[in-house]
Amino acid sequence: MRRFTLTWLSASILVFALCAFNAHSQDQGAKVSDEFRRDYIKNFRKHGLSTTPGDAMFLRILVENGKLKRGIEVGCAFGFGAINMGIAFERNGGQLISLDIDPEMVKTSRDSIQKMGLGKTCTVIEGDALKTLPTLEGEFDFIFIDALKRDYLKYLKAVLPKMKPGALIVADNVIQSAREMKDYLEWVQDDKDFDTVIVRSSMDKNDGMAISYKLK
Repeated sequence: MRRFTLTWLSASILVFALCAFNAHSQDQGAKVSDEFRRDYIKNFRKHGLSTTPGDAMFLRILVENGKLKRGIEVGCAFGFGAINMGIAFERNGGQLISLDIDPEMVKTSRDSIQKMGLGKTCTVIEGDALKTLPTLEGEFDFIFIDALKRDYLKYLKAVLPKMKPGALIVADNVIQSAREMKDYLEWVQDDKDFDTVIVRSSMDKNDGMAISYKLK
């Protein structure tokens, strides 16, 4: 009887462990339908800090068309931009790392990423980007900067040695906040190692983005 009890207990523990593992795996990268994703994005609760729908789709197209594989987002806010770019990185077989200093925004972004089934593609790191950017390992071919405007150039310099030739660097709010990021805009427009264009991207915010191509 004792041997039977121990065997049954061991089997029960094994089944529980397997179930927990499967649940964790599904939570990290559960497959969801394209229809669910479209509806989730369409009904996403918009916030003043959120990337606009048009801008989010623009970023997704940039990433997917460029076949980009390793991206960084500085300032994920509520995760709307991350889930849109995440779809493109998933299609490319790549990864997106989003950074934000606000614990509530990090939690909200992670929740959205999991609901969208992008847990294997997108990672959200909590902390000051000026401290977390230097800790990222490997090379990157994309970065989207949408955080503290006066620190844009600091963000770029913190990760620039890890940006591959041909990388895209996209900075948001460069029209409305041009004064606050004057040093950044001068840098990317004057430095011979970049080709840069400013586009008026979002009519919702009457703002734009600076898109820079790293030549070498």
